[in-house]
Amino acid sequence: MRIAGIMSGTSLDGIDVAIIDITGSGFKSKVNVLTSHSVPYPKNIREALFAVSNANTQTGDISRLNFVLGELYVEALEETAERGGIPLDSIKLIGCHGQTIFHEGQGSQYLGKRVASTFQIGESSIITERTGIDVISNFRERDMAAGGKGAPLVPYLDYMLIRHRGRGRVAVNIGGIANLTAIPPNTNTDRVIAFDTGPGNMVIDQLVSRITLGRQTFDRDGVIASTGEIDQKLLAKLLRDKYFRQKPPKTAGREQYGSEFVSKLLDTELSSEDLIATATALTAESIALGVRNFVLPVMRVDEIFVSGGGTHNPTLMRMLRKAMDTVPVMETTEVGLDVDAKEAIAFAVMAYETAHSRPSNVPMATGAKRSVVLGKITPNGPARNGTNGTANGTTRSASGNVTHKPKATHSTKVTRPAVAQKAKAAAR
Repeated sequence: MRIAGIMSGTSLDGIDVAIIDITGSGFKSKVNVLTSHSVPYPKNIREALFAVSNANTQTGDISRLNFVLGELYVEALEETAERGGIPLDSIKLIGCHGQTIFHEGQGSQYLGKRVASTFQIGESSIITERTGIDVISNFRERDMAAGGKGAPLVPYLDYMLIRHRGRGRVAVNIGGIANLTAIPPNTNTDRVIAFDTGPGNMVIDQLVSRITLGRQTFDRDGVIASTGEIDQKLLAKLLRDKYFRQKPPKTAGREQYGSEFVSKLLDTELSSEDLIATATALTAESIALGVRNFVLPVMRVDEIFVSGGGTHNPTLMRMLRKAMDTVPVMETTEVGLDVDAKEAIAFAVMAYETAHSRPSNVPMATGAKRSVVLGKITPNGPARNGTNGTANGTTRSASGNVTHKPKATHSTKVTRPAVAQKAKAAAR
């Protein structure tokens, strides 16, 4: 089955799209990544998203952005498919995470009740109407309804593709927020440990943007941090935050590490270079702290595989390798996973599971009471070409599951190594 995964993360830097072919069932599925591509947000869109993310705002802005993002996701998908030489009508399903503008996994008192909630925008009806393809979106809500924190969800893919018979492995993703999945050797998901470790690129990016008055939005190649000195006193103070001592499952977001947090850092008397170096060290040390406090006491860690935008920051990666001491720190390309596409691939895989009424949360990671089927299906409706059924030859069974009529296969160029083959080789 050919599926597109669309992901835009808390760093608010753009849209990641991956197109995969997948066969099989559950953790035995075989995934072949055909192509992937990242499309940056236009500056005005990024600024508008910042303005509505964990902020007092107008409901009209949220509503309009919801529809605008739907259009941008379609454009990003079309661009990705064209670049990869993949016919759009060969794609049977889209898994779209949407853009998180609020996430509160812990819950808080509200109108006399304790409420945990999450909110992603990027209207799925726009996507399916423009493409004629079924869309599965809003993955996090069901996990939270089952008592989970709605994050992290990527451990499903991590376990599927990174587990190893004889090695204890940790998968780290450094996006806006950093998270990890720890997988003991030769185990099932009941022993997986996964949680958000704290800030990823989020604090660094905000500091750079505010210090340069928007001329730069991130520390390209970690150059600024490399010229500064880490303020060990400030770093130690930041690492005393109770979040880092809180036992998993736990989730973090812009609510903890957004503008208020950054404003306090800017109130210090540190130079810009030292401040950004210290923020970069905070990301590296908090990841290492998470491994030392909550992973190493219960399992052996033989290797760490890193993905996400943080991998493009050599200064951050150097700090992380130093913090992890003797544990090898590599990029996920070593096991066949593009560092920029892992999360988009994950939501394509989760959409596949949902289409077959199979759960894809990992309760040990999110804290959910049980495994549940994630996401909401937006069907594509009547076919556009005048045929009966739906645009890609799909029909909907009485139970609501998506089934597919046979179609002629399309010859496509595979532009990226098959994940299934590399993951299999790595597991030997």
